[in-house]
Amino acid sequence: MTSTPLLSDLTARAKARAHSRTAPCPCGADTLADRPDGTVVRHADTVAKAHAPDTAPAELTARLTVAGRLPGILLPPLGPTPVDLHGRLVTFWPYGVPVDPEDPDAAPWEEAATLLARLHRAPAPPGLPPMRGPAKAARAITRLRATTPQPATEPVLRAWAALPAWARAEAPMPDLPGHSDATALCHGDLHLGQLVRHPAPDGPWLLIDVDDLGLGIPAWDLARPAAWYACGLLPPDEWTRFLTAYRTAGGPAVPADGDPWPALDAAARALTVQTAALAIVKATAAGRALDDVQQAVVDACARMGSVPLELAHEYAK
Repeated sequence: MTSTPLLSDLTARAKARAHSRTAPCPCGADTLADRPDGTVVRHADTVAKAHAPDTAPAELTARLTVAGRLPGILLPPLGPTPVDLHGRLVTFWPYGVPVDPEDPDAAPWEEAATLLARLHRAPAPPGLPPMRGPAKAARAITRLRATTPQPATEPVLRAWAALPAWARAEAPMPDLPGHSDATALCHGDLHLGQLVRHPAPDGPWLLIDVDDLGLGIPAWDLARPAAWYACGLLPPDEWTRFLTAYRTAGGPAVPADGDPWPALDAAARALTVQTAALAIVKATAAGRALDDVQQAVVDACARMGSVPLELAHEYAK
C-alpha cells in the first residue's frame, strides 16, 4: 500500500490521540482501510477515520451527536465534532473488536437484529439528514454505467429501472404499507462489518460507521441480509434467527408476525442491484470474470426482471 500525506498524517493524529488517552501507550498501529471514500487507521485503542471528500460537516456532526447519545446502540465517538486534515473531515473513535470473517458460525445475527430494532425505536432528533442507503445504491449504478458494458450489465440495469423512485434516490422515502414510519432512525449500511465489541475484546456488540445514518425507511437496514437470503447466500436458519430477534425486540420495519416480504422486497431488490453493480465494476477493473457469489447476485437481478414488485413475497422463494 502506497503511503500518502493523508495516510501518514492520519496515522500521526491517531497516535497523538491514543497517547492522550492511554499512558503508557502499548504502541501498535494498523491501517484498517484506505479507500477513496474512507481511510481508517488504528493506534493502540484509538481509531481515526478520514471521511469521504464530499462529506458535509453539518451532516457528519449531526450523525456524531446521535452516536454520542445512544451509547448502548452505537459506538460513541471520542469527540463531538470532526477536524480537518488535508481537506478531509476526520473523526476519532475507541477501538472495538470486529466480527471474525473466518468464523461465520459465530456471526452475531441476533445481536445485530436487536441493535437495529433498538435504533429504529430510538427518538429521531430534529435536523438529522436522510439515511443515505438509496443514494449509495444510485452511486453504484453510476459507476456501473461508466464501466465497459459486460454481459451481466443489462439485467442489473433492467432490475434497477424496475425499482420504485425512492429506492433509486429519485424521490423522498414515503410511508409504505408494512412500515410504521418512513422517518425512523436508520443505520443506512448494515452488514456484519458494522459491528464491534467494545470495550475490547469481549464487551457488548455495538454498531459502528455513522456515515449513512439518518431518517428513512427502517426496512433498508434489514435489506442486505434479506437479499442474501433471497439469493441463496444466507442459510434460512440464519435469516430466521435474524428476523426473529428483530421482531422479538419490537423492530418496526416488518409486521410482528406473518410474511415480512411485502415490507422488505423493494429495499432487498435495491441492495441486490447495488451489490451486483459493484461486483461487475470491480471484476471489470481487475480483468476477471465474476466469481460464483457475484454471479449469484447478478442472476438474482435477472430473476427480478421477470417478477413484478407487487408479487413481492414470491421473490424470496
